Amino acid sequence: MNRLLVKLAITAAVGDLLFSNPIVAQIPPPQKRAEHVEITKAPELESAHDDTAIVRWTTTNPRGDDEHYGIVHYGTDPEDLSQTAKSPIRLNRTHSETIFRVRMQDLKPQTTYYYKVTSMGSGGKSDGVESAVNQFTTPTPGERIVNYRADRRFGAKPRKNFVDDQAASPSSWKTPRMAAWMAS
Repeated sequence: MNRLLVKLAITAAVGDLLFSNPIVAQIPPPQKRAEHVEITKAPELESAHDDTAIVRWTTTNPRGDDEHYGIVHYGTDPEDLSQTAKSPIRLNRTHSETIFRVRMQDLKPQTTYYYKVTSMGSGGKSDGVESAVNQFTTPTPGERIVNYRADRRFGAKPRKNFVDDQAASPSSWKTPRMAAWMAS
């Protein structure tokens, strides 16, 4: 009888070790969705090249699904925002706000685009918040617009930069031209 209990205990322990998944046990269930989500920092152009742009905005934490999407509806006519760009984000449960950043690609140079932003959970359910229509104009080829800088809180202003068509590489970062650009 004792031998049978020992074999049974060993079999149960080995089975538990082989067939358990500790990762699954660490994933908490989704939080309850926020009753009301609002945009706390209006959408703005973070940066743009002649064919791409990044828009950023901040909302109260929508909670719900940890996986969320920032969505930008855009177009060249403010009455027809039929193009869509979306970027995934993982919500931080401990933060009261969420910063969304969405990259739009295949844009045309020197073109005015109109856009509005929203967000949704991974299940496709909207967070129930949408911005007013905003606009930006893409720069000419070779030009770059940078409206967000980490040092902005110290009084830095938005700027336009003219850059070469060649991609910068780590070896070129120490050139006088790059040093002057970084100092501006």
